[in-house]
Amino acid sequence: NFDVYTTRPDTLYGVTYVAVAAQHPIALEAAKSNSELAAFVDECKNTKVAEAELATMEKKGCATGYYAIHPLTGDKVPVWVANFVLMGYGSGAVMAVPAHDQRDWEFATKYHLNIKQVIASQGDDDLEKAAITEKGTLINSAEFNGLTSLDAFDKIAELLSTENKGKKKVNYRLRDWGVSRQRYWGSPIPMLNLENGESVPVPSEQLPVELPEDVQMDGVVSPIKADPEWAKTEFNGEAALRETDTFDTFMESSWYYARYCSAQNDQAMLDPEQANYWLPVDQYVGGIEHAILHLLYSRFFHKLMRDEGLVESDEPYKRLLCQGMVLADSFYREDAAGKQTWYSPADVDSEKDDKGRIIKSVLKADGKEVVHGGMTKMSKSKNNGIDPQQVIDLYGADTIRVFTMFAAPPEQTLEWVDSGVEGAHRFVKRLWTLVQENVDAGDIAPLDKANLSNDQKKLRRVIHKTIEKVTDDVGRRQTFNTAIAATMELLNHLQKAPQDNTQDLAVLREGIDTLVLLLAPIAPHICHVMWKDLGHSEGVETAPWPVADAAAMVEDEKLVIVQVNGKVRAKITVPADATKEQVEALGLAETNVQQHTEGKTIRKVIYVPGRLLNVVAN
Repeated sequence: NFDVYTTRPDTLYGVTYVAVAAQHPIALEAAKSNSELAAFVDECKNTKVAEAELATMEKKGCATGYYAIHPLTGDKVPVWVANFVLMGYGSGAVMAVPAHDQRDWEFATKYHLNIKQVIASQGDDDLEKAAITEKGTLINSAEFNGLTSLDAFDKIAELLSTENKGKKKVNYRLRDWGVSRQRYWGSPIPMLNLENGESVPVPSEQLPVELPEDVQMDGVVSPIKADPEWAKTEFNGEAALRETDTFDTFMESSWYYARYCSAQNDQAMLDPEQANYWLPVDQYVGGIEHAILHLLYSRFFHKLMRDEGLVESDEPYKRLLCQGMVLADSFYREDAAGKQTWYSPADVDSEKDDKGRIIKSVLKADGKEVVHGGMTKMSKSKNNGIDPQQVIDLYGADTIRVFTMFAAPPEQTLEWVDSGVEGAHRFVKRLWTLVQENVDAGDIAPLDKANLSNDQKKLRRVIHKTIEKVTDDVGRRQTFNTAIAATMELLNHLQKAPQDNTQDLAVLREGIDTLVLLLAPIAPHICHVMWKDLGHSEGVETAPWPVADAAAMVEDEKLVIVQVNGKVRAKITVPADATKEQVEALGLAETNVQQHTEGKTIRKVIYVPGRLLNVVAN
């Protein structure tokens, strides 16, 4: 018996051979009596093991003469030694499903091995040309026919477990990290190559090794490789050569967060006392393109520093937020040779249809048409980056901040559209106008919470529910777009609020103060000025964050929807503590409800407290 590891148990009935690594015990045992196999095993000792090379190299193999018994069908399948199977991955043996794995298909096609399809074809699938690698519906799989790959994964795994022939297991795979780069820019690897062939670290008193700056860049070879004199040095009185390779830039960027904690320390990577004061990082915000390698390497570095006693924490970051990309319209022309020239959106005039879609674009410089390349990631190659300074000059920095945080959740892509920027600018101006009008009203009496009208209570309820929502959106959920939407809704309520007496103005001032504080982290400049205009002596940046008043959020009344047989027939306002009987009586007294229940027998009345009254009648 021998084990194989697979991520596709749904294709188990499609196994037509088993491939093992050249170093697998079965291969080594079979090679003792098979000179051809022994020669192949010996050849495989020089096989490249990098994944990129394994994917492209010629697939070679040799039959062992042994057969394995399929765990579910009982069929005999041949065991082959293959150069693409590594002893260090899984168990050094794989179940080959040539109908549904391209590598297995190439091997089976080359050596004329059986190919059995167990996932139904879709569209233009052709097993004569390539493997069918997409998941789908099972065929030729006994009692599992008709199941989806997802369902079959669990069902077949359960059967193997029941028969004690297999089990689910998580297998972790770690690739080698090549940190050496054949170029000039980057940190030199601090190693010395001695004449006797040994390599030793550069002595600590000679660190850091710095790149020469008086170099000529020819774009072909690294200047430090082209200059043999730079590499010459000594070690213990003997001639030595510096390593001319440089580190992968991930090498440095993987631990910069820790270096920031003691940036002035010139005796070591970092000062443990200072590092442990600050680390782990409370909140990491990074681009989605860094979400795999950079974070993987920084975790590796952190655990290395932990093991070396430099830090005490196990992880570098407490919390992660991967921000999305910024997209913008792109425009280009193509010459006769097919070369594309891209133009900045600022240099293009566009016509749009009634749905806002671009239907024609011309270059401002010559009035001739350009092709709209669609919304793409802002990049130098597409020349569709937006100069922040130009937009700031037009609308102000706060408008840009409001727009970018409101246009999309932070983890999703953001489409840069001028109309969205203009909308954010209108919102900021509306708030400014409301603040100035309230300031012009003069001194405002303190708020008397014990003597408020129902309308004043309703407005305070909106104010404090907004505090509660924005606090949660920013602090816990980190959905800044919904936080800004809540402030926009509050502004609408404040603009409509009555200003007929001192209490009206006091509640309004509470709402305006709250709104400025909630927006201050997003639009700090204008909020700083408005906060001062409102008469506060301290700056908005030092003012305490508003706290929601639980008492203010208690509702005295509830709006209840009244339905008859599932259709809305009325809306009634009831006391918050009203009983079902009281709400039912108010609902059935509504004229429109009576019209739709007249002549019918009321079979049931269902009440969802504070929300819905549904009358069932026939």
